[in-house]
Amino acid sequence: MIADDAVLLGAGILAGAVGSAGGTASLISYPALLAVGISALPANMTNAVAFIACLPGSALGSRPELRGQGRRLLRMVPLAIAGGVAGALLLLVTPAAVFSQVVPFLVALAAVALLLQPRISQAQARHPGKTGTLVAQGGLLATWIYDGYWGAGAGVMTLAVLMLTIETQLARANAVKNVLLGVADIACSVVFVLYGPVRWAAVAPLALGFLAGGRIGPALARRMPQNLLRIVVALAGLGFAVHLGLSSW
Repeated sequence: MIADDAVLLGAGILAGAVGSAGGTASLISYPALLAVGISALPANMTNAVAFIACLPGSALGSRPELRGQGRRLLRMVPLAIAGGVAGALLLLVTPAAVFSQVVPFLVALAAVALLLQPRISQAQARHPGKTGTLVAQGGLLATWIYDGYWGAGAGVMTLAVLMLTIETQLARANAVKNVLLGVADIACSVVFVLYGPVRWAAVAPLALGFLAGGRIGPALARRMPQNLLRIVVALAGLGFAVHLGLSSW
C-alpha cells in the first residue's frame, strides 16, 4: 500500500539520520514496521536487512572523521562479521523471548556508560593501560553479536564501547561505529536472507529512507556540540531501554 510505503520511507529517513548521528535508529524504524502490520520476528529481520542502506550514506557523510582510521577499521572488520553472523544464528536457534528480557538492561548499561564517559576517560588517563585491546575487542564482539540477534540499541552500545576503549572523540568514534555496525548488519543480513522471513516489500521503502537519512546524520553529529550529542544519545538509549522493558515484561 502507498500509505504503508510512505510511513516506512519517512521512518527510514528519520531513523537513518538519528542512527548515523549516534542514536538509536530502531526506536523509529522497528515500531514503524510493526505499525504497518509486520509481526515481531520478521520485522526485526526486515529492519536489519534494510539498515544496510545506511552504510554507504553514513560512510560518505563521515569521510572527514574516517581519515587516518583505515587500518583501525580493517583490523576490526573480521570481528564485526563474526559477531553479526553469530548473533543472527543465535536468533534462528533460540527463543527470542529469552534474550528480550535481558535487552533493556544491556541498552541501559551502555547509555549510562556513555553518560559517564568523560569521568571514565579521566580515570583511564590517570591509570593508563587498564583498558587493553582484548577488552575492547571483547566488548565490541559482544555488541555485534547483540546487533545480529536483536539490533535495537546496538548503535548506542557500540559507540559507548568505542569511546571507553579506543576513541574518545565522539564524532570520530561515531564514524567508526557507522562503518563497523554496517559491516555487522551486512553479515547478519546474509543469514536472514538465506534462512529468515524477510518482508521484501517493506525493505525497499525503508532502505531508501535509511540511505537518505544515513547521509544526513554525520553532518548533524559534526555540527552539534560534543557533550550535547553524547548526552542526547545516552538519554535516547535510556528512553529506549524503558520502552523495551515495558514491551517485554
